[in-house]
Amino acid sequence: KDVQKEREPHVYLSKEEVKEKIQSYNSSVTDKLKMTLNVNGIYTGFIKVQMELCRPITVQSSQSQGSCAHSNNETAFYLPDGCVITLHISSTNTVREVIEALLKKFFVADNPAKFALYKRCHKEDQVYTCKLSDREHPLYLRLVAGPKMEMLSFVLREHETGEVMWEAFTIPELQNFLRILDKEENEQLQILKKRYAAYRDKLEEALGGVWQPG
Repeated sequence: KDVQKEREPHVYLSKEEVKEKIQSYNSSVTDKLKMTLNVNGIYTGFIKVQMELCRPITVQSSQSQGSCAHSNNETAFYLPDGCVITLHISSTNTVREVIEALLKKFFVADNPAKFALYKRCHKEDQVYTCKLSDREHPLYLRLVAGPKMEMLSFVLREHETGEVMWEAFTIPELQNFLRILDKEENEQLQILKKRYAAYRDKLEEALGGVWQPG
């Protein structure tokens, strides 16, 4: 399991320090996703965000993968496990803006307030995660940590509220969730029926061999 870690204080860097860190960062990049420093001191670069969503998302497009159910022009579906999204952002973009950009990339109709961005670090055979505040700047964290994903990675999750706040969802969203559950229930039921039918056939075949008169 991930271990919660206290949020580290933000250290403000001078323009020269930023320049040096970007040069060091770019010299270590192996996937060509380098950072660029502009004359105004703002820098741009790329971050990768792993989607770890337990509940289905609602999109305004029919182009989706996985289990889905349709309602008017909206579709609810589960994102594949381990789905990683690459975003090009600037040093001024906040966590809240990054979350909104991620949802926009998937045409997600859900309220961005339902989601939270986490940073994940690997230290001493432990995995530490920390929920980022809306005003933090992910590209700054990427720059300070360097390009290695083992040092720092970003994860998008639903807010950890203990229990699902169903009142935060719209009626179409809830109806889509029910359709998905019904579909998954029927699929699992068919699998169980086939499994027990095969088991029954084997038992009957074995019984027939035992009681067959010689």
